[in-house]
Amino acid sequence: MKSAVETLNPTRVRLTVEVPFEELKDSLDAAYKKINQQVTVKGFRKGKIPARVIDQRFGRGAVLEEAVNDALPKFYTEAVNEAELNVLGQPEVDITELKDNETLNFTAEVDIRPTIEIPDYSGIEVEVDAVEIADEDIDKAVEELRERFASTAPVERPAEDGDVVTIDLEAKVEGEVLEDGVASGVSYTIGSGELLEGIDDAVKGLEAGGEATFTSELKGGSAAGKESEVTVKVTQVAKRELPELDDDFAQLASEFDTLDELKADSRKRLETARQFDQATQAQERVLEKLLELVEVPVPEKLLEDEIRTRKHNLEHHQLGQMGLDLAKYLEIQGKTEEEFDAETREQAVKGIKTQFVLDELVNKEKLNVNQEELTEHLMRRAQSSGMSPDQFAQAVVEGGQVPMLVGEVARGKALAVVVEAATVKDTNGEVVDLDDEEDEAAATEAAEAPAEAAAESTEDEPKA
Repeated sequence: MKSAVETLNPTRVRLTVEVPFEELKDSLDAAYKKINQQVTVKGFRKGKIPARVIDQRFGRGAVLEEAVNDALPKFYTEAVNEAELNVLGQPEVDITELKDNETLNFTAEVDIRPTIEIPDYSGIEVEVDAVEIADEDIDKAVEELRERFASTAPVERPAEDGDVVTIDLEAKVEGEVLEDGVASGVSYTIGSGELLEGIDDAVKGLEAGGEATFTSELKGGSAAGKESEVTVKVTQVAKRELPELDDDFAQLASEFDTLDELKADSRKRLETARQFDQATQAQERVLEKLLELVEVPVPEKLLEDEIRTRKHNLEHHQLGQMGLDLAKYLEIQGKTEEEFDAETREQAVKGIKTQFVLDELVNKEKLNVNQEELTEHLMRRAQSSGMSPDQFAQAVVEGGQVPMLVGEVARGKALAVVVEAATVKDTNGEVVDLDDEEDEAAATEAAEAPAEAAAESTEDEPKA
């Protein structure tokens, strides 16, 4: 076999491959064997039909087509390896010449990872928000905890803001009660905004036994997005009672003996959370600066695949779970379809560039991922997905996604290296010393593989 490579642009090449016919022998034998198992010829046992009979009855062309389809992946992969190409996605194969008992010639156009030069990034400087905890922040955190320990007591008076009402609901569309539009014994806090638009005004002023009808657009269910006539009946009104803010409350709501200790712990927790937010902010801004320094050509086909994947995931997963379609989502967001497409394209370009640059850094810095790092990352991903670590790990293995997770961790480590070399200051002008563990965890999240299509490689098999 002989092969040559022609560079079409920085992200695409054309392979020209010439295969002597004798190198097709194994594939021809396999083709005859496969056809033998699929056809019957009178006078011959199944699987024992001579090659000359198959040629006569079914045509030599059918055998050659089967043999070429079997051989192409092997010869394509050999040509890719010989040229040391880092290919992306499926090749476009064209058989330019096929002469029986003489030669097989074909070309394969395929996207490749571009060659990227990583410049000196030690001069990168970014600014992040300062970690400042005000007394009002502590008061808010404690008040939220206090709300969680609130109790309710039934009252005989009209419902007011903040009351918890028990209600029955019935929704009609075009005069017909919906099968999934009836609910009883629903607990609702007036003013929380957790149910239908218009329900607060409808129930305020009602006592137990009172009812009202209002019009609202349904958020989910079989008639999501449609205007509905909703009847609400109040069966109970209860007043929320908050516990006193004292040492007894601290002992009830925490492991602390005093309210002052509880507040001190709240401050510490807020500082930790904002330090992590600060680290994440640093990763994002350092990454933006790094991408500005590097010229990264993006393969057009890979970009289109990534845009298609992002749209599919949004429409069929995220919006589908919310009972929305793309048109309704754009209306809520106040965006035109053109603005949405431009934004999606921009995000896809950034995602692909991020992966290319950080992967190059992984190679340049010779970064490896150990089992402990992979396990920690898997635990974080499992938590964010709402699955148990065992369930998530099983799904990852069954889906062949382990290399993708390894790539995410490696890219996180690469970004952490750049952040460590950068100068990070807060809005007060103070240099921020990011904790290594916190730094790397945030970097891994910031660098998670945004362009899954870029992970495809020579495992893709071309067909004639």
